Amino acid sequence: MADVVLSGLTKSYGTTRALTDMTMTIEDGSFVVLLGPTGAGKTTTLRLIAGLDRPDQGDIRIEGRSVLSDTPAQRDVAMVFQQYSLYPHLTVRENLAFPLRSPVLNWSEPDIARKIGEVAEVLRISHKLDNKATQLSGGEMQRVSIGRALVRSPRIYLMDEPLSSLDAKLRADLRIELKRIHAELGATFLYVTHDQIEAMTMASHVGVLDQGRLVQFGTPRDIYENPISTYVASRLGQPRINLLPADAFGAAKPGAAQIGLRPEHVHMGEGQAATVRRVEHLGDQTRLHLTMSGHEIITLADPHTTLAPGDAVAIRPETPLWFDASGNRI
Repeated sequence: MADVVLSGLTKSYGTTRALTDMTMTIEDGSFVVLLGPTGAGKTTTLRLIAGLDRPDQGDIRIEGRSVLSDTPAQRDVAMVFQQYSLYPHLTVRENLAFPLRSPVLNWSEPDIARKIGEVAEVLRISHKLDNKATQLSGGEMQRVSIGRALVRSPRIYLMDEPLSSLDAKLRADLRIELKRIHAELGATFLYVTHDQIEAMTMASHVGVLDQGRLVQFGTPRDIYENPISTYVASRLGQPRINLLPADAFGAAKPGAAQIGLRPEHVHMGEGQAATVRRVEHLGDQTRLHLTMSGHEIITLADPHTTLAPGDAVAIRPETPLWFDASGNRI
């Protein structure tokens, strides 16, 4: 494993600027998640690191050495795609062995068998090794796809939204699996997604992308608690942050155009009058959808609350975030 340092990466496809001045360090052993919507530059970043595309400007250094002139094979990185990329006519064992039999690696058969056994145990698919890929469920196929990367022990694993085509239950299960695998292997992961839950639950560090620019980089907690803009604040958190006019609760911070309140920072019991519009009972928590002076607000309540639509409540802000007219944090 190794540090991967991106310096001033810029990439355009024709007249479309996909990435602008991307500068970021992926430390050895970290689990970095790039978060952003479609078109933010996430996959472009992976392709540049993997060597599938070449940047127009900037440098990529792995273990302190520029790899711009290296082929994808020479860079010793492994990529996991959104689609499973398996050979359907081969068994799980043969799919896992395929990368190790390449002329570049050329492992011996005993070493291949040993490595497949280790990876299959980590992924909990040992009992499926002799099944054809077409006999697997979606979750099992994605495990094998991840396994094809794990057998190689590369310097960095690049993962391009590998869970997005799975159903909610499988996504939740594999999020836990990936974090466990990362901890067990001590590997370096760069994972891209548009799903903020994946970013919050798996990442050691999150990079938030906006139209090809890295706008904030830090731990999930730091970005959640200290976003630099309304854009970043809206990318993390479920339910999303409440953004209201700065004077919605009275006096505002000088220069502020908006006040931002996480749902857990809307205090009930005193303050401005509001009306319960909808109640969502989720088992471990209850979400209240409120209306206050024409503004919609979501907050959290006790799981056993007896509040119902139409009830009146009083609310006030706690630890608000303030943003100027451009959406930048004050």
